[in-house]
Amino acid sequence: MLLLILVFLTSFVVVLYATPALIKVAILKRLIDSPSEERKIHKRSVPTIGGIIIYAGTLFSFSLWYNIDNLVYSDAIFQSVKEFQLIVACSLILFFVGVKDDIIGTAPVKKLFAHIVVALILVLMGNLRITGLHGIFGVNEIPYWGSVFLSIFTYVVVVNAFNLIDGVDGLAAGIGFLASCVFGIWFIFANYYPYAALSFALAGALGGFLIFNFSPAKIFMGDSGSLIIGMFISVIAFKLIEFPVQDLSGIFVFCNKPVITISALSYPLLDTLRVFIIRAIKGQSPFAADRNHIHHMLLDCGYTHSRTVIIIYIFTLLNVSITFLSVYFYMATISLFTTVLCSLIFLFIVLRIRKTKKRKKLNHV
Repeated sequence: MLLLILVFLTSFVVVLYATPALIKVAILKRLIDSPSEERKIHKRSVPTIGGIIIYAGTLFSFSLWYNIDNLVYSDAIFQSVKEFQLIVACSLILFFVGVKDDIIGTAPVKKLFAHIVVALILVLMGNLRITGLHGIFGVNEIPYWGSVFLSIFTYVVVVNAFNLIDGVDGLAAGIGFLASCVFGIWFIFANYYPYAALSFALAGALGGFLIFNFSPAKIFMGDSGSLIIGMFISVIAFKLIEFPVQDLSGIFVFCNKPVITISALSYPLLDTLRVFIIRAIKGQSPFAADRNHIHHMLLDCGYTHSRTVIIIYIFTLLNVSITFLSVYFYMATISLFTTVLCSLIFLFIVLRIRKTKKRKKLNHV
Protein backbone atom coordinates (compact mmCIF):
# COMPACT_ATOMS: atom_id res chain seq x y z
CA MET A 1 0.00 0.00 0.00
CA LEU A 2 2.86 2.40 0.81
CA LEU A 3 4.35 1.84 -2.64
CA LEU A 4 1.02 2.65 -4.29
CA ILE A 5 0.83 5.90 -2.31
CA LEU A 6 4.33 6.72 -3.59
CA VAL A 7 3.22 5.88 -7.14
CA PHE A 8 0.29 8.30 -6.87
CA LEU A 9 2.30 11.08 -5.21
CA THR A 10 5.18 10.79 -7.68
CA SER A 11 3.06 11.33 -10.78
CA PHE A 12 0.98 13.98 -8.97
CA VAL A 13 4.03 16.02 -7.94
CA VAL A 14 5.71 15.70 -11.36
CA VAL A 15 2.62 17.05 -13.11
CA LEU A 16 1.93 19.68 -10.46
CA TYR A 17 5.42 21.23 -10.67
CA ALA A 18 6.08 20.76 -14.40
CA THR A 19 2.77 22.04 -15.81
CA PRO A 20 3.37 25.78 -15.14
CA ALA A 21 6.63 25.60 -17.12
CA LEU A 22 4.86 23.74 -19.94
CA ILE A 23 2.17 26.45 -20.04
CA LYS A 24 4.84 29.15 -20.43
CA VAL A 25 6.60 27.25 -23.22
CA ALA A 26 3.29 26.63 -25.03
CA ILE A 27 2.41 30.33 -24.91
CA LEU A 28 5.89 31.40 -26.09
CA LYS A 29 5.80 28.94 -29.01
CA ARG A 30 2.13 29.69 -29.80
CA LEU A 31 1.07 26.08 -29.17
CA ILE A 32 -2.40 27.21 -28.24
CA ASP A 33 -6.02 26.60 -29.17
CA SER A 34 -7.82 29.75 -30.26
CA PRO A 35 -11.66 30.00 -30.17
CA SER A 36 -11.87 30.32 -33.95
CA GLU A 37 -14.74 27.88 -34.56
CA GLU A 38 -18.37 28.31 -33.55
CA ARG A 39 -18.50 24.92 -31.78
CA LYS A 40 -15.64 25.87 -29.42
CA ILE A 41 -16.88 27.07 -26.06
CA HIS A 42 -13.78 28.72 -24.57
CA LYS A 43 -13.47 32.47 -25.02
CA ARG A 44 -9.68 32.85 -24.97
CA SER A 45 -6.57 31.15 -26.33
CA VAL A 46 -5.42 28.23 -24.16
CA PRO A 47 -2.30 26.02 -24.42
CA THR A 48 -3.27 22.62 -25.76
CA ILE A 49 -0.34 20.26 -25.19
CA GLY A 50 -1.10 19.17 -21.63
CA GLY A 51 -1.03 15.54 -22.71
CA ILE A 52 2.77 15.76 -22.78
CA ILE A 53 3.00 16.16 -19.02
CA ILE A 54 0.21 13.65 -18.30
CA TYR A 55 2.09 11.04 -20.29
CA ALA A 56 5.47 11.95 -18.79
CA GLY A 57 4.17 11.89 -15.21
CA THR A 58 2.34 8.59 -15.65
CA LEU A 59 5.17 6.78 -17.42
CA PHE A 60 7.86 8.11 -15.07
CA SER A 61 5.98 7.07 -11.92
CA PHE A 62 4.94 3.67 -13.29
CA SER A 63 8.48 2.88 -14.49
CA LEU A 64 10.13 4.15 -11.31
CA TRP A 65 7.97 2.05 -8.97
CA TYR A 66 7.28 -0.90 -11.29
CA ASN A 67 7.42 -3.93 -9.03
CA ILE A 68 6.89 -7.66 -9.64
CA ASP A 69 8.09 -8.91 -6.23
CA ASN A 70 4.62 -10.25 -5.35
CA LEU A 71 4.45 -12.37 -8.52
CA VAL A 72 5.44 -15.94 -7.65
CA TYR A 73 5.37 -17.90 -10.88
CA SER A 74 7.83 -17.35 -13.71
CA ASP A 75 5.02 -17.29 -16.31
CA ALA A 76 3.31 -14.42 -14.47
CA ILE A 77 6.58 -12.49 -14.20
CA PHE A 78 7.35 -12.98 -17.90
CA GLN A 79 3.83 -11.90 -18.91
CA SER A 80 3.98 -8.80 -16.68
CA VAL A 81 7.33 -7.68 -18.12
CA LYS A 82 6.09 -8.33 -21.66
CA GLU A 83 2.96 -6.27 -21.04
CA PHE A 84 5.07 -3.46 -19.58
CA GLN A 85 7.18 -3.38 -22.77
CA LEU A 86 4.12 -3.33 -25.03
CA ILE A 87 2.38 -0.64 -22.97
CA VAL A 88 5.42 1.63 -23.30
CA ALA A 89 5.81 0.92 -27.03
CA CYS A 90 2.12 1.43 -27.85
CA SER A 91 1.80 4.53 -25.70
CA LEU A 92 4.72 6.10 -27.58
CA ILE A 93 2.91 5.56 -30.90
CA LEU A 94 -0.26 7.23 -29.67
CA PHE A 95 1.66 9.97 -27.89
CA PHE A 96 3.39 11.12 -31.08
CA VAL A 97 0.17 10.83 -33.09
CA GLY A 98 -1.55 13.01 -30.48
CA VAL A 99 1.24 15.59 -30.34
CA LYS A 100 1.22 15.89 -34.14
CA ASP A 101 -2.54 16.39 -34.09
CA ASP A 102 -2.27 19.07 -31.37
CA ILE A 103 0.38 21.02 -33.30
CA ILE A 104 -0.45 20.70 -37.01
CA GLY A 105 -3.50 18.43 -37.13
CA THR A 106 -3.98 14.81 -38.21
CA ALA A 107 -6.65 13.35 -40.49
CA PRO A 108 -9.22 11.19 -38.63
CA VAL A 109 -8.46 8.25 -40.93
CA LYS A 110 -4.76 8.36 -39.99
CA LYS A 111 -5.62 8.46 -36.29
CA LEU A 112 -7.98 5.51 -36.74
CA PHE A 113 -5.19 3.60 -38.49
CA ALA A 114 -2.87 4.29 -35.52
CA HIS A 115 -5.57 3.04 -33.11
CA ILE A 116 -5.97 -0.19 -35.06
CA VAL A 117 -2.19 -0.76 -35.20
CA VAL A 118 -1.89 -0.24 -31.44
CA ALA A 119 -4.90 -2.48 -30.81
CA LEU A 120 -3.41 -5.25 -32.97
CA ILE A 121 -0.10 -5.05 -31.08
CA LEU A 122 -1.82 -5.22 -27.68
CA VAL A 123 -4.27 -7.97 -28.66
CA LEU A 124 -2.11 -10.22 -30.86
CA MET A 125 1.36 -9.70 -29.39
CA GLY A 126 0.44 -8.97 -25.78
CA ASN A 127 -2.64 -11.23 -25.63
CA LEU A 128 -4.43 -8.38 -23.85
CA ARG A 129 -7.93 -9.21 -25.00
CA ILE A 130 -11.46 -9.93 -23.82
CA THR A 131 -11.98 -13.71 -23.97
CA GLY A 132 -15.64 -13.82 -22.94
CA LEU A 133 -18.68 -12.00 -21.57
CA HIS A 134 -18.37 -13.62 -18.13
CA GLY A 135 -22.01 -14.65 -17.83
CA ILE A 136 -23.68 -11.65 -19.49
CA PHE A 137 -26.62 -12.97 -21.58
CA GLY A 138 -25.52 -16.43 -20.47
CA VAL A 139 -22.31 -16.21 -22.53
CA ASN A 140 -18.94 -17.05 -21.00
CA GLU A 141 -16.27 -18.00 -23.55
CA ILE A 142 -16.27 -16.70 -27.12
CA PRO A 143 -14.26 -17.98 -30.14
CA TYR A 144 -10.72 -16.64 -30.61
CA TRP A 145 -11.57 -14.63 -33.72
CA GLY A 146 -14.58 -13.12 -31.91
CA SER A 147 -12.35 -12.29 -28.96
CA VAL A 148 -9.84 -10.48 -31.21
CA PHE A 149 -12.54 -8.52 -33.03
CA LEU A 150 -14.36 -7.57 -29.81
CA SER A 151 -11.11 -6.48 -28.13
CA ILE A 152 -10.01 -4.30 -31.06
CA PHE A 153 -13.47 -2.76 -31.37
CA THR A 154 -13.66 -2.07 -27.61
CA TYR A 155 -10.20 -0.52 -27.58
CA VAL A 156 -11.02 1.84 -30.49
CA VAL A 157 -14.34 2.84 -28.88
CA VAL A 158 -12.84 3.60 -25.46
CA VAL A 159 -9.93 5.64 -26.86
CA ASN A 160 -12.24 7.67 -29.09
CA ALA A 161 -14.74 8.06 -26.25
CA PHE A 162 -12.16 9.91 -24.13
CA ASN A 163 -11.21 11.98 -27.16
CA LEU A 164 -14.84 12.96 -27.73
CA ILE A 165 -15.65 13.96 -24.14
CA ASP A 166 -12.67 16.31 -23.95
CA GLY A 167 -14.92 19.28 -24.67
CA VAL A 168 -15.44 20.84 -21.23
CA ASP A 169 -12.82 21.97 -18.74
CA GLY A 170 -11.90 19.10 -16.42
CA LEU A 171 -14.24 16.49 -17.94
CA ALA A 172 -11.94 13.95 -19.63
CA ALA A 173 -9.27 14.33 -16.92
CA GLY A 174 -11.87 13.97 -14.15
CA ILE A 175 -13.56 10.89 -15.63
CA GLY A 176 -10.14 9.36 -16.26
CA PHE A 177 -9.18 10.09 -12.65
CA LEU A 178 -12.34 8.46 -11.26
CA ALA A 179 -12.06 5.40 -13.52
CA SER A 180 -8.38 4.97 -12.63
CA CYS A 181 -9.15 5.13 -8.92
CA VAL A 182 -11.96 2.57 -9.25
CA PHE A 183 -9.69 0.22 -11.19
CA GLY A 184 -6.77 0.82 -8.84
CA ILE A 185 -8.84 0.02 -5.75
CA TRP A 186 -10.13 -3.13 -7.44
CA PHE A 187 -6.56 -4.31 -8.17
CA ILE A 188 -5.55 -3.59 -4.55
CA PHE A 189 -8.21 -6.02 -3.34
CA ALA A 190 -7.18 -8.43 -6.10
CA ASN A 191 -3.61 -8.19 -4.73
CA TYR A 192 -2.20 -7.49 -8.18
CA TYR A 193 0.39 -4.74 -7.86
CA PRO A 194 1.54 -3.97 -11.47
CA TYR A 195 -1.87 -2.77 -12.68
CA ALA A 196 -2.76 -1.13 -9.38
CA ALA A 197 0.47 0.87 -9.87
CA LEU A 198 -0.45 1.80 -13.46
CA SER A 199 -3.94 2.85 -12.32
CA PHE A 200 -2.66 5.09 -9.53
CA ALA A 201 0.19 6.48 -11.66
CA LEU A 202 -2.44 7.65 -14.15
CA ALA A 203 -4.74 8.86 -11.36
CA GLY A 204 -1.94 10.90 -9.78
CA ALA A 205 -1.00 12.50 -13.09
CA LEU A 206 -4.63 13.38 -13.84
CA GLY A 207 -5.15 14.68 -10.29
CA GLY A 208 -2.22 17.05 -10.70
CA PHE A 209 -3.38 18.07 -14.17
CA LEU A 210 -6.93 18.80 -12.97
CA ILE A 211 -5.59 21.64 -10.82
CA PHE A 212 -4.75 23.47 -14.07
CA ASN A 213 -7.48 21.98 -16.28
CA PHE A 214 -10.51 22.55 -14.06
CA SER A 215 -12.64 25.55 -15.04
CA PRO A 216 -11.34 28.07 -15.93
CA ALA A 217 -8.71 25.90 -17.64
CA LYS A 218 -5.15 27.20 -17.91
CA ILE A 219 -4.20 24.33 -20.24
CA PHE A 220 -5.98 21.66 -22.31
CA MET A 221 -4.77 18.07 -22.57
CA GLY A 222 -5.28 17.91 -26.34
CA ASP A 223 -5.27 14.67 -28.31
CA SER A 224 -1.87 13.81 -26.86
CA GLY A 225 -3.62 13.51 -23.51
CA SER A 226 -7.01 12.02 -24.40
CA LEU A 227 -5.49 9.29 -26.59
CA ILE A 228 -2.99 8.31 -23.89
CA ILE A 229 -5.69 8.24 -21.20
CA GLY A 230 -7.91 6.12 -23.44
CA MET A 231 -5.11 3.65 -24.14
CA PHE A 232 -4.06 3.25 -20.50
CA ILE A 233 -7.70 2.89 -19.39
CA SER A 234 -8.35 0.28 -22.11
CA VAL A 235 -5.34 -1.83 -21.10
CA ILE A 236 -6.27 -1.66 -17.41
CA ALA A 237 -9.91 -2.49 -18.19
CA PHE A 238 -8.96 -5.53 -20.30
CA LYS A 239 -6.74 -6.82 -17.51
CA LEU A 240 -9.47 -6.29 -14.93
CA ILE A 241 -12.09 -8.08 -17.03
CA GLU A 242 -9.83 -11.09 -17.55
CA PHE A 243 -8.49 -11.30 -13.99
CA PRO A 244 -8.98 -14.85 -12.56
CA VAL A 245 -11.99 -15.06 -10.25
CA GLN A 246 -10.24 -17.62 -8.04
CA ASP A 247 -7.68 -14.96 -7.05
CA LEU A 248 -10.39 -12.63 -5.71
CA SER A 249 -12.03 -12.47 -2.29
CA GLY A 250 -15.01 -10.86 -0.58
CA ILE A 251 -17.63 -8.99 -2.56
CA PHE A 252 -15.36 -8.81 -5.61
CA VAL A 253 -15.93 -12.53 -6.27
CA PHE A 254 -19.59 -11.80 -7.02
CA CYS A 255 -19.08 -8.55 -8.96
CA ASN A 256 -19.30 -8.98 -12.70
CA LYS A 257 -16.02 -7.56 -14.01
CA PRO A 258 -17.26 -6.30 -17.42
CA VAL A 259 -20.17 -4.51 -15.71
CA ILE A 260 -17.81 -2.82 -13.21
CA THR A 261 -15.72 -1.62 -16.14
CA ILE A 262 -18.75 -0.35 -18.05
CA SER A 263 -20.07 1.51 -15.00
CA ALA A 264 -16.72 3.26 -14.41
CA LEU A 265 -16.72 4.33 -18.07
CA SER A 266 -20.47 4.88 -18.30
CA TYR A 267 -20.39 8.56 -19.29
CA PRO A 268 -17.87 8.37 -22.17
CA LEU A 269 -19.53 5.19 -23.48
CA LEU A 270 -23.05 6.65 -23.21
CA ASP A 271 -22.09 9.94 -24.85
CA THR A 272 -20.10 8.30 -27.64
CA LEU A 273 -22.82 5.76 -28.45
CA ARG A 274 -25.47 8.48 -28.55
CA VAL A 275 -23.41 10.82 -30.74
CA PHE A 276 -22.38 8.08 -33.18
CA ILE A 277 -26.01 6.94 -33.58
CA ILE A 278 -27.21 10.50 -34.25
CA ARG A 279 -24.42 11.12 -36.77
CA ALA A 280 -25.14 7.81 -38.52
CA ILE A 281 -28.84 8.69 -38.80
CA LYS A 282 -27.93 12.08 -40.29
CA GLY A 283 -25.43 10.49 -42.68
CA GLN A 284 -22.48 12.33 -41.13
CA SER A 285 -19.01 11.04 -40.40
CA PRO A 286 -18.84 9.54 -36.88
CA PHE A 287 -15.64 11.56 -36.35
CA ALA A 288 -17.16 14.93 -37.36
CA ALA A 289 -16.95 17.53 -34.57
CA ASP A 290 -20.16 19.13 -33.28
CA ARG A 291 -21.89 20.48 -30.15
CA ASN A 292 -24.31 17.61 -29.70
CA HIS A 293 -22.68 15.96 -26.69
CA ILE A 294 -24.41 15.54 -23.33
CA HIS A 295 -21.98 17.97 -21.65
CA HIS A 296 -22.88 20.58 -24.29
CA MET A 297 -26.57 20.05 -23.48
CA LEU A 298 -25.85 20.68 -19.80
CA LEU A 299 -24.05 23.90 -20.73
CA ASP A 300 -27.04 24.91 -22.87
CA CYS A 301 -29.23 24.38 -19.80
CA GLY A 302 -27.34 27.22 -18.13
CA TYR A 303 -24.91 25.22 -16.02
CA THR A 304 -21.33 26.45 -15.76
CA HIS A 305 -18.34 24.33 -16.78
CA SER A 306 -17.71 23.48 -13.13
CA ARG A 307 -21.28 22.43 -12.39
CA THR A 308 -21.50 20.45 -15.62
CA VAL A 309 -18.46 18.30 -14.85
CA ILE A 310 -19.46 17.88 -11.19
CA ILE A 311 -22.88 16.59 -12.28
CA ILE A 312 -21.16 14.06 -14.56
CA TYR A 313 -18.71 13.07 -11.81
CA ILE A 314 -21.64 12.40 -9.45
CA PHE A 315 -23.43 10.38 -12.13
CA THR A 316 -20.32 8.24 -12.62
CA LEU A 317 -19.87 7.60 -8.89
CA LEU A 318 -23.56 6.76 -8.47
CA ASN A 319 -23.42 4.33 -11.38
CA VAL A 320 -20.37 2.56 -9.93
CA SER A 321 -22.02 2.38 -6.49
CA ILE A 322 -25.24 0.97 -7.93
CA THR A 323 -23.22 -1.62 -9.87
CA PHE A 324 -21.55 -2.86 -6.70
CA LEU A 325 -24.95 -3.04 -4.97
CA SER A 326 -26.41 -4.99 -7.90
CA VAL A 327 -24.17 -7.97 -7.08
CA TYR A 328 -26.91 -9.07 -4.69
CA PHE A 329 -29.03 -9.94 -7.74
CA TYR A 330 -26.45 -12.69 -8.45
CA MET A 331 -27.00 -12.31 -12.22
CA ALA A 332 -24.56 -10.61 -14.58
CA THR A 333 -27.24 -9.65 -17.11
CA ILE A 334 -29.38 -7.95 -14.45
CA SER A 335 -26.31 -6.04 -13.21
CA LEU A 336 -25.67 -4.84 -16.77
CA PHE A 337 -29.31 -3.80 -17.23
CA THR A 338 -29.13 -1.89 -13.93
CA THR A 339 -26.07 0.04 -15.13
CA VAL A 340 -27.62 0.74 -18.54
CA LEU A 341 -30.91 1.82 -16.94
CA CYS A 342 -29.07 4.23 -14.64
CA SER A 343 -27.32 5.74 -17.67
CA LEU A 344 -30.56 6.08 -19.65
CA ILE A 345 -32.29 7.75 -16.69
CA PHE A 346 -29.45 10.27 -16.50
CA LEU A 347 -29.75 10.96 -20.25
CA PHE A 348 -33.54 11.34 -19.97
CA ILE A 349 -33.18 13.84 -17.10
CA VAL A 350 -30.67 15.94 -19.08
CA LEU A 351 -32.90 15.92 -22.18
CA ARG A 352 -35.91 16.85 -20.05
CA ILE A 353 -34.11 19.76 -18.40
CA ARG A 354 -32.92 21.07 -21.78
CA LYS A 355 -36.43 20.83 -23.22
CA THR A 356 -37.85 22.74 -20.23
CA LYS A 357 -35.18 25.46 -20.56
CA LYS A 358 -35.91 25.86 -24.28
CA ARG A 359 -39.65 26.14 -23.60
CA LYS A 360 -39.06 28.85 -20.98
CA LYS A 361 -36.86 30.80 -23.40
CA LEU A 362 -39.53 30.63 -26.10
CA ASN A 363 -42.17 31.85 -23.63
CA HIS A 364 -40.01 34.86 -22.74
CA VAL A 365 -39.56 35.84 -26.38
